[in-house]
Amino acid sequence: MVIEVLKSKIHRVRVTQAELNYVGSITIDEDLMDAANIIANEKVQIVNNNNGARFETYVIKGERGSGTVCLNGAAARLVQVGDVIIIISYALMDFEEAKKYEPTLVFPDQNNHLT
Repeated sequence: MVIEVLKSKIHRVRVTQAELNYVGSITIDEDLMDAANIIANEKVQIVNNNNGARFETYVIKGERGSGTVCLNGAAARLVQVGDVIIIISYALMDFEEAKKYEPTLVFPDQNNHLT
């Protein structure tokens, strides 16, 4: 049996930009991506703590060390600059492997930098 489990999470990061007139996605500081084992084009779920919105998109690399977290395209309508969000990625794993797997959890500071 294969199940979907939490692979990694960037917890309580702040939205720095929302760009409606863009093809679509979330741009994330590459330092945060590396820390969370998230790669470019990976599907992620976004949970907005401010308004309860939950949606999926894909990741684009942002400038390393910038703290950038920018929702692009239609997703920009589901956030406002300053909102606190959680970025979640999942993986499919064999049931026995999933029992032992430890997800990567990242807790950035209020400026979206690693502590």
